[in-house]
Amino acid sequence: MTDVPKARPASTVVLLRDTDNGMETLMLKRNKALMFAGGLWVFPGGALEASDIESAEGDIALAARIAAAREAEEECGLRPDTENMVHLSHWTTPVVEPKRFETWIYAAPLAEDADVAIDGSEIHDFAWILVKDAVAQHEAGDFGMLPPTYITLLSLLRYATTAEMTSGENEIPPPYVFPVFTKAEGKMAVLFQGDAGYEAGDGGMAGPQHRAIMQEKGWEYVYQDVGEHYPPFVRS
Repeated sequence: MTDVPKARPASTVVLLRDTDNGMETLMLKRNKALMFAGGLWVFPGGALEASDIESAEGDIALAARIAAAREAEEECGLRPDTENMVHLSHWTTPVVEPKRFETWIYAAPLAEDADVAIDGSEIHDFAWILVKDAVAQHEAGDFGMLPPTYITLLSLLRYATTAEMTSGENEIPPPYVFPVFTKAEGKMAVLFQGDAGYEAGDGGMAGPQHRAIMQEKGWEYVYQDVGEHYPPFVRS
C-alpha cells in the first residue's frame, strides 16, 4: 500500500437550470486523449489550486467550494449561484487507479444566464440536457460517464426544480464514498460501504449489495438488503 498514489483534493459542481420540462444540467465532454476520464461526459471541475486554499485561509472544505465555482467559470464560462450551492457528496478514487482525487461534488443553480464557452482542448463538447435524459441516454449506451457522475444524476432525479434540489439536499448529510473496484459475475463492479464484499473486495460474496455494476451499455446502481447505517446514495 506504500505505492498507492496520494489522492489530490478536487471539486466539481453540477450546474442546473429550470425549464418547463424539468431541471437541465450542463454536461461537458472531455478530450479523448486525456488520461483521466478521456472521452467521457463530466461536470465542470478540477483540482484545487494554491490560490483556492489561500483564499479559504487553509480551510480545505471552503477551498473546495471556491475551486468548484472557479473551475466552472474557467471550463464553461458559467457561474454557479454560490449562495445556493449545496454539497452532495465526497468521492475518493479507488487505490487501484494511477491518478487519484478526493472530490467534493456540489450542485448549484446558475447565477445568471450566459453562453457556454469551452476551450476546445480539455473539453471538446457540451450539452444542456434534462437530468432524466442524461440518465436515460447513459443507460442506453450513448452517454459515457464514470460511476460518481451517473449516481449523482440518479440522486437528482427526484427534484423537479432547482429550489427543490437546494432545499432537499440541505437536509441530507453528504456521503463520503471510498469505492472498491472488483468484478461481480464477470462484470466490472464498484463496491460501496454496506456491500457484503466491500471489505474483502469480493463482488461474489453473498449478502447485502451496495454497488455499481457495468452492464452492457452503462452503469447500474444496486442497493439491496443494506442496513440503515449505510443509506442509499439515490433516494426516492
